[in-house]
Amino acid sequence: MRDVMENISNWREEGKQIVLATVVKAYGSALRPIGSKMAISSAGDISGSVSGGCVESAVYEEAQSVLANSEPRLVEYGIADETAWSVGLTCGGTIEVFLELLD
Repeated sequence: MRDVMENISNWREEGKQIVLATVVKAYGSALRPIGSKMAISSAGDISGSVSGGCVESAVYEEAQSVLANSEPRLVEYGIADETAWSVGLTCGGTIEVFLELLD
C-alpha cells in the first residue's frame, strides 16, 4: 500500500488525474483481500493490485470511464470456483470493486 500512496502523490505532483479502485466485497475464493487497492492515472500508469490479470485489465477499462465522466462506479467480477481453472484463473469467487476519481 505504501507504494500505491507514493505513486499517487507523485502523479498528483505531475498534474495527472487518478482513479482509485478498492476491493469492497469478496465472496468465495479471492486472490486479494477486501481493502486491496489499485491506482490508475490519466496517463495510463498503474500501481497496486485488486486481483489477477484479466480482472485488472477490466478494472483499468472501467477506470477510463471514471476518468472521462468523474462518476464513481461499483463493479462486480466473478467466476465459479469449479470453472476458474478452465479459463486460466487460479481462484474462483466474486469480488466487488469501487472506483472513484481522487480530488
